Amino acid sequence: MSEKERKDLREAETGTAADMDAVMRKYDRESATRIWEGWPKRIVQAISVLFSLYCVWSTLWSTADLPIRLTAFLGMIIVMGYLNYPARKGHVVPNSMPWYDLIIMTLGAGSFFYYCLNYKNLVMVITSAAKIDPSNPDAVSGAWFYILLGVVGILCLAELCRRCVGLPILFVVGALLIYTFASGQSLPRVIYTLFFGTSGVMATPIQVCAKFIAVFIIFGAFLERTGISNFFIDLANCAAGSSSGGPAKVAVISSALCGMVSGSSVGNTVTTGSVTIPMMKKTGYKGEFAAAVEAAASTGGQIMPPIMGAAAFLMAEYMGTSYANVALKAILPALLYFTGIFLAVHLEAKRLGLEGIPRNQLPKFKLLIRSIYLLLPLVVLVVMVSTGARTLQFSAAIAIVLTILVSLPNIFLDSRNQHGEGFAVHAAKDLGAMISNSLEAGGRGCITVAVACSMAGIVAGCITVTGLASKLVSAVVNVSRMIPNEALAMFIALFLTMLCCIVLGMGVPTTANYCIMASTCAPILITLGIGKIPAHFFVFYFGIVADITPPVALAAYAGSAIAKSNPMKTGVNATKLAIAAFIVPYIFAFNPAMLLVDTNAIQVGQIVVTSLVGLFGVAAALNGTLFRKMNPVFRLLLAAGGLCMMFPDTLTDLVGLAVVCGVCLFEYLSARKTRA
Repeated sequence: MSEKERKDLREAETGTAADMDAVMRKYDRESATRIWEGWPKRIVQAISVLFSLYCVWSTLWSTADLPIRLTAFLGMIIVMGYLNYPARKGHVVPNSMPWYDLIIMTLGAGSFFYYCLNYKNLVMVITSAAKIDPSNPDAVSGAWFYILLGVVGILCLAELCRRCVGLPILFVVGALLIYTFASGQSLPRVIYTLFFGTSGVMATPIQVCAKFIAVFIIFGAFLERTGISNFFIDLANCAAGSSSGGPAKVAVISSALCGMVSGSSVGNTVTTGSVTIPMMKKTGYKGEFAAAVEAAASTGGQIMPPIMGAAAFLMAEYMGTSYANVALKAILPALLYFTGIFLAVHLEAKRLGLEGIPRNQLPKFKLLIRSIYLLLPLVVLVVMVSTGARTLQFSAAIAIVLTILVSLPNIFLDSRNQHGEGFAVHAAKDLGAMISNSLEAGGRGCITVAVACSMAGIVAGCITVTGLASKLVSAVVNVSRMIPNEALAMFIALFLTMLCCIVLGMGVPTTANYCIMASTCAPILITLGIGKIPAHFFVFYFGIVADITPPVALAAYAGSAIAKSNPMKTGVNATKLAIAAFIVPYIFAFNPAMLLVDTNAIQVGQIVVTSLVGLFGVAAALNGTLFRKMNPVFRLLLAAGGLCMMFPDTLTDLVGLAVVCGVCLFEYLSARKTRA
């Protein structure tokens, strides 16, 4: 089958682009944007392009003071945010922006731009404004202007957060603000801390966002336009398309690769799922299972090294270690995650007796290898960052330039096929359009992340100014003292942290998700005695799996819309498929050897082998079929044995191995006897 025939088949099976856009608008807040047409559209696009260019320039060459750069960054974010996100999802009237949105946008952006332009003169005034002397009328009147400035800026950011991120994090911010005022903090002091200081809106999350995340989001926008997603899907088809239940295995591999660079579980589910879900249903998988496979794999792409949705670079910054170290430690947990999904898919295919895709319908590997050059920007980026040859932001800028270069062959080839002679002029226009569209998409992609990071900074600021972190730790310690078993007390603390991460991570893009978790939840675990590296990996994993955990499982719901399946059943299936993501973090929290901390090669080999066998036991238990339909008692035994083998300890490994092997042998002999 030719490439054109495969493309036509995909379009026929997956529906129109409008259908996919409708799914994105429903389940992905980042896609529920205003509709601009004509010259207003060109103006909005130009603002996004200029913002992206500013981000690249600022991260590479700007020498302005940090508050000046951050306030300019946030002022532009507010302008773009209100130009793109309406007050309600259903607002789809073209070229329409209510008067109140214009007022909010002007006030919000104006507060940050005023701070930016008057920073030098404000430093001393702001400091004194935090300590109002009621006996001095001039000081009071002067201070209230800056208090009002801060209140307006924070409220406008909060409203934009409601529109493009969602309510969960706002509930947390609101509760913490109430607690902050109830603890005796004055309004001037709170505004000084949260708006003008470096412990609130302009804390570490937004600093990291402006310095690193923005340029990586822009790089991702360029990378998407090279056709690398199609390359990943074709590569997965070559690797696993012809095996039993091939389309589902293709979904696992391609979504892991695409999700690694996309930075959005929901967006990746819709993008790759529009191709893989219909293929899985056509093969014989039920809609709920097909959508769950895509959602679980797309979500897992965010923990897939070396990119991890750009979170790997942030984790290195937060944990004070090298990027190469973070990527290395993420390998084993990611391997277990995707192996678990792959095993579940294979067992389901065997249970249903499904076959793979005929080889004559799969892309040829020899033809596919010609597109291997598309990986060059990723390879160069990883090498430059891991070797420390250049800074993160400079490496990303180089990768953007390489992405433009690797897109040239396809642009010139398509232009020559369409226009014949004189194609060079058209190719130049297409190249310019690609660069412009990438910069525009990159600028838009920064909005949600920046807003979520600013809210994470407010959360961290409230915790700092009230000393809430130490109080929470003391409360957890006091509760743990009531529990005689130290391991059980730690498990309860981890379980409560897991619930917090899942709530805070609902619908938040990967990079912003991690910033929130690193600012709020990780410090508590570290204080409780969990190592810095396991603590950050723990909160990152559970923040990510919020996208497939009912009742708010946005990635699963987006997949169900494509598969036309029951959303809640899809979410439950996705949770079952991603069971490793709910087990592995507890394992490396208790024993960091799985993250290659304080271990050796022999221990790592033991962990890999035993964990993979354990995952097989858990997957078979959840599937319920192993050579034949299993008795519930044997399913429980198999699950228990698998869990024992996943815990890095020799005794539990031996017990689990005996149970798993014993059940497998019994089921094999029983099935053989039945067939005889």
